[in-house]
Amino acid sequence: MSTVWWTILGLALATAAVKGVGPVLLGGRDLPERFTGVIVLMAPALLTALVVTSVLADGDRWHAGADTVGVATAGVAAWRGASVITTIGIAVVLTALLRLAGLP
Repeated sequence: MSTVWWTILGLALATAAVKGVGPVLLGGRDLPERFTGVIVLMAPALLTALVVTSVLADGDRWHAGADTVGVATAGVAAWRGASVITTIGIAVVLTALLRLAGLP
């Protein structure tokens, strides 16, 4: 087997072990409230990290350009209650105009 397959197998086993630790340690009991509060916040934090890195990273360096402004404007529009179609339209039009103006 190649190194890639050994890596995949190792990661699969590690994932299964991590998923199995919770039920084994808790034994059917509910999580304490402080852990439940943290778990609820993990998905938004992960999503935010993915969005920020995809918007601000260009390969191995930080980059802010027309797409960054478009995504930021879409975020503000969504926060202010605009529909999804309106939000996407605002981001697309603004990004296109900024690229037309010469912003990378």
